Order: sequence, then C-alpha cells, then structure tokens
Amino acid sequence: MTEPNRDDHESGELATAAGRDVEYVGPVLDGELIDDTLPQPRDRSIPRRVSTWRRVADAAGRLWRSGQMVRARSLAAYRVRKVPQDVIRLVWFVLRGNWRWLVKFWNWATYADLRADARRARLAGDAAARRAAQELIRSDATARWAKLGIAVRRLVITIRVAAPVVSVLWLVDSVMDRADMWPWLADVYTGVEAVWSALTVAVPVLLIVIPVAWAVAATFEGRDRTPGSGWLVRPDRDDADSWIDERMISKALAHLGISPLDRFYRDGGELVYTVAARKDGDGTFAQLRLPLGVTADMVAARRSKLAANLGRASLETWPTKGDEDGILDLWIADKGVLRGGAGQWPLVHDGQVDVFEGVPFGLSQRGVVINAPLVGVNWLIGGRPGQGKSAALRTLLLGAALDPTAELWAFVMGESPDFEPFRPRLSRYGMGMDDSVAEAATQALADLLTEMERRGKILGEQPGRPPKVSRKLADKAGLGLHPLVCGIDECHELFQHPKFGKKAAELAVRLIKRGRKYGIVLLLATQSPTKDSIPREVTRNVSCGVAFSVADQVANDGLLGSGKYAAGIRATELRINTDRGTCVAVGITDETFELVRTFYVPFEDGADDVTPVIARAVALIEEMGRAVESSARPQLGAAPVVADHLADVAAVLDGEKRVRTQVVLNRLARHDPGKYGEWTFRDLSAALAPFRVAPVKSDGNKVIRADDVAAALARRDRDDVGTGTGDDRDAGRDPAGTQGLLPDGSLSESPCSDQGERGSGSPGTHRRPGPGSGRNRGDSGIGDDPSLPPRRPDEGR
Repeated sequence: MTEPNRDDHESGELATAAGRDVEYVGPVLDGELIDDTLPQPRDRSIPRRVSTWRRVADAAGRLWRSGQMVRARSLAAYRVRKVPQDVIRLVWFVLRGNWRWLVKFWNWATYADLRADARRARLAGDAAARRAAQELIRSDATARWAKLGIAVRRLVITIRVAAPVVSVLWLVDSVMDRADMWPWLADVYTGVEAVWSALTVAVPVLLIVIPVAWAVAATFEGRDRTPGSGWLVRPDRDDADSWIDERMISKALAHLGISPLDRFYRDGGELVYTVAARKDGDGTFAQLRLPLGVTADMVAARRSKLAANLGRASLETWPTKGDEDGILDLWIADKGVLRGGAGQWPLVHDGQVDVFEGVPFGLSQRGVVINAPLVGVNWLIGGRPGQGKSAALRTLLLGAALDPTAELWAFVMGESPDFEPFRPRLSRYGMGMDDSVAEAATQALADLLTEMERRGKILGEQPGRPPKVSRKLADKAGLGLHPLVCGIDECHELFQHPKFGKKAAELAVRLIKRGRKYGIVLLLATQSPTKDSIPREVTRNVSCGVAFSVADQVANDGLLGSGKYAAGIRATELRINTDRGTCVAVGITDETFELVRTFYVPFEDGADDVTPVIARAVALIEEMGRAVESSARPQLGAAPVVADHLADVAAVLDGEKRVRTQVVLNRLARHDPGKYGEWTFRDLSAALAPFRVAPVKSDGNKVIRADDVAAALARRDRDDVGTGTGDDRDAGRDPAGTQGLLPDGSLSESPCSDQGERGSGSPGTHRRPGPGSGRNRGDSGIGDDPSLPPRRPDEGR
C-alpha cells in the first residue's frame, strides 16, 4: 500500500502547486477488461505431468506387446511349466554322468580296450597282434603299480619327516609362552595360525562348491548328445529354413528303415562325421562314415525318404558313395534354390574362348560356373524331348565358335533349325532326314579318322614327339593341328539308319577311343539313349555324359554310365518341364557328378542371341587374319610340307665354323618365327639328332659346327640318290609310329662283318635314327661304312 500513498501525496502536491483544485481519480492501471462468462484458460501444469506418465505407460505397453517380448514371455512361461520335467531330467543327467564315469574308470582299470584288441586278434587268428596286445596289458599294469608304489613311498617319507616336526611344534607351544619364544619361532607359529584360519574358512566353502561342481560336471557328462532345442542351435537369419546340421542328418538317417542302421542307433551308437556339415555353395555338404553293415548305396536307394526326413525335395537331396562303400557324401540344396535358372550365358555379349581351357556350360548345384572341357574329351548328351539337350549342344558349339583356331562341323539328323545361325562359322553342315545327310555325316566321321591318322604322323615328326595336341601346336597354322569339333544332333537317327547306321557306329566308336588326344572332339546328342539306338561302346568310352530328365534306369545308365543309378546318380528324379534345362552330368569336373543348371542362349520367336555371337566369332577370325576352314573334304593321303630343319640350321650358320646354340636359336626365330619362335635347346637337339649332329662344347659354350652340318647334308643327299629324289625320300621308310619294324628289304641282306664292333665317338652315346634319318644298308648307325668319308675323331662329341 506504500506506492498508492506515495502517489496520492504526490498528486496532492501537484494539485496545490498548480493553485487549482484537482479531482483525485486513483492510480492508473494497465490491463484489459474480461467477461466472466467466457471460458477461462486452464492450468496446464498438472495435465502435463499426467501426459508424461501416459507416454511412459504407452511405451511400456508397446514393449510388452512386441514380438520379442511376447516370445520371451511365452518361452519363460513354457520353461516354468517344464520345471518339474527339467528337474527330473537334470537328476537323470547327474546319475547317468556318474555311471559313465564309473564305466570309464572300469574300462581303464581292466584294460578293456586292449583286451578287446586281443579278443579281435584271437578271433581273426592273428597271433602276432594278440601277443602285442597282451604285452601292452602286462607292461601297462607294471607301470601302473610302479607309479602307485612311488606315490606311496613319497607319502610315507613325507609323513615320517612331517610327524616329528609337528610333534615338536605342538610340544613347544604347550610348555612355552609366545612372549618367551625367539622372534623367528613366534613368526612360525603366527604363519601356522594364519594358514589354519584360512583353512577353517575355505573348507566349508569347498564343501559346498565341490559337490556343486561335481553335479555340474556329471550333468554335462550325462547330457544327451544332441545339441538341444532348435531355438538354441538354429541361427536367426533369412535362410533359417535351409539350415542343416549333424543332428538333423543323424535323425533323418535314423528313420530310413535300414535294419543295421536301426540296430546301431538302438545300441546307442553315434555316427562319425569325417566332414562336419558346412555351407557348400547353395547348399550344405557333409561326409560321414556309416556303421557296419550299411553302405552308401543302401542310403541312396532311400533317397526320397531321406529328402522327406530333411524337409527337402528329392531333387535337392543327393546322397552318393564317397571314396569307400561305407563313406556317404551328402549334399543338400537350400530350399528352392534349384528352381531358378542359371542366368545369362557369360559370353553372350563379349568375350573369347580357349577350348583348351573349357566353355562356360552352366551352374553347378553349389552355384559355381562350370567350364566344360572340350579338347581331350567326347560328349554324349541325352534326355526327353524338349528338356534342353539341343540347347546344351548349341551352347558347347557356341563356345567353340568363339575360339578363332577351332574348326566346327555340325549335322542335324532331322528338320530342325536349331543350328541354322551357325552356317557362317561351320566348315561342314547338314540338316535333314534324307539319306544324303546320313551319308554326309558318315563320310565326315570317316574323314575325321583320316585326319586323326594324319595328325598322328605330324605329332610323331615334332621335336620331342609330344603325346597329344597342345595349345602351342594348335597355334601353328602350318601343322594343321587346330581343334576340330564335330556335333551330331539326334545321333540315334544316324546310328539306326538302315544303310549307313552300322558303318557310322563303327567309325564313331573308333573316333571316340582314339581321337581325343589329336584335338578332335565329338559331341553327340540324342533323345533315345538305349542299347539299340546308341552303340554300347560309345557309352562305355565317352568321357562326359549329360542326362536331362529321363524315364527309367536304362536311359540313365545309358547316358551316365553303368551303375550310376544304383550309386544314387539319377536323372530320373528330374521332373519333366519343371526342371527343364537342369541335367545330371559326369566327367565334366573332378566331382563324382554335378547337378548342372545349363546356360540357355535363346534362339526362338522374338529372341535370337545366337546370330550376334556367331557374327562376333566370324569377326574374331577375320581380325586374326584367318578364314573359316573350307567345307571341302581334304584329299586323303595328302600330308603337309615338313620343315627342313637341317637346311635351315645350315642357312643360319652363315658360313661361320662354330656358332653358339643360343645364337642359332635366335637366328632360327628370325628366319621363321612361326616354326622356331618358341624353340628351346632341347628342341634344337631333338631336331638334329636324327642326322647325327649334336651340339659340342667349345671354350665352355655349346656350339653347332658347320662341318658337322655340312657332313650331315652330304650324307642325306647320298641317301636321296640311292633311294630316289629328294621329294620321294620318305617313300622307302617306315611310317611314323611303327618303331621297331624293319623294311622288308633289310631282311635279304646279311649283317655287316663289323656290326659288333664299337663305333667311333663318345662311349654310351649311341643314338637311334629318327624319323627323318631313314634306315638302309649304307647307314646302319653301327660301325663305319667304307663308302662314307672317314669321320672326324671328335665327331658327335
């Protein structure tokens, strides 16, 4: 009220000072008029506190109702309901664990394992093994009693030493006061009392801890061998439905109905996993040793039941025989992974192929791209109509077409345009059901045999006599050893042809048996793999067998090989149309078999990826300066021109008396890079050996002497005069590959009188004449021929 009084006083003073009367109206207040009938603003402090608690309650309610909390509450309630059973189960585990310890101790004390070995040796009649087991029992028993005696002796010595000391300490403590003792003796008693106090505290604790630890250890020992509840062992991830472990495999095998396996489980047996279940591509792989009396074939025969026990389709479960009949290899695909296709062919847009490395063919069951081999193998592809066999053959030929060095032949024994886009890349092509196509295909097989013989001769004339065609030899265009791939679709029509079938079958068998190492590849596709339509020798000798969906065991083994159905490798499990493009293949990898989802290169209405690939293949050939091989049949008996290595060496010596071998190799490479570009010292020595020319040492370096080369040329010229012109000098010689056969003319002559004498030259350096040296009376390679000039003393050194 102070402020209003002060204001009144001031107002009075102001009124008096002005000299006139002023009416007092009171203090001036700042505000606004309000109507009591209007709603008044509410105090929000209390509702704000209520809202905070409500939000906390709502959050707690949402957490309580969340999926994880619901699962935790249900699990906790379940465990509470199971408490009586869990207690009984734990007590049983403790009892069984103690029993197992007792059994183990008894087996150890009675040498049960060694006695079992001795018993088995006695039953087997192995006296040595029985004596060895008995000696082990005796020696181990002796060692045990010796250890026990040592322990007892040490205990007695300890008691004999400790007892007097303890007695003296007790006596001294009884008759003397601590204050009267020497300080060190008092310290001894203090330490003893401290130890005794610690023991009085620790012993009661140990009396509680030791039984608990014993019970826990016994429970662990007596527990079930299975891992436990599924929610504890199964991972919480997207592919949890595909999870497979050893427990599930063992349970699935236990319900197959195999008597020896059932007996094994009843006796408490446990399967031994040599390879634990592990992730392998798009599935799970495990390897296990089956018990006595059970083979992998017995499990494979119940494949459908095994798949059902594992929660899989038959196509997703593959039990096969391992390295032994008692080893089971089990691969289980993830659920639904095999329903998808292989995807786009990796080379559909760009890329090049080396047929010696393989062709992308498809995806294995593990999801890995398979590079199918071509050179060195032959293929037999089959299956029901419309399941992908022609598409698979087309994929292999497309891959071969992308190798610029490969020559392609194709024959379709029917009216099918599947290989029409290949025309620009093919050297030979035939399509149709008339006799002319069958005759052309048969003639092609005959020409391949002729080509095989020619290639065999060429290989025999190469330095080092390589056993088969390699990439290095295939790149030498002058040799004609490039890869040659011949594909025959619907080959059963050819082999069953009334006029040419028998001959075609004989030629195909001969080619499959011998042609693979000469770079000649035969690809056969059929939808009728029976013993009447496909020669049995073809099935037996073919390297790679591919089976799409087939109807029965006969067709399965006709494509994949005898006994494959019984071993669990079955294309009969493939579902027609559903598994189109999926095949079972053998021989294309190091695995026993592969379940392959083949790549599909479309060639149909509205989609043609084959023609662009062929155009790219032709462009690759043109970029390399090559041309597609002519489709004309090669002249039979014609042979390529063989390089004259001796004349080339004489030319690069360039009049010098001695030239180092490394210099000779460099000059030869410059003289003809195609022939000598990759020659080594071994190649040079092998090429000169048939002419009795060898590198010799001069001043510590290997050299070629011009005199030796000139003498070899002179000898060869004289041989040519005696047997014909230089162009016909090979007419009287043995053909390549007939080592050990002498010409008929040599049998009419008597051996030379000096045949048994040692020839000049280094001892032990007798060289056999090579393919280019010939064999006649004037150059036997043994002794000296009086018609030849005398040899130098160091010739051949």
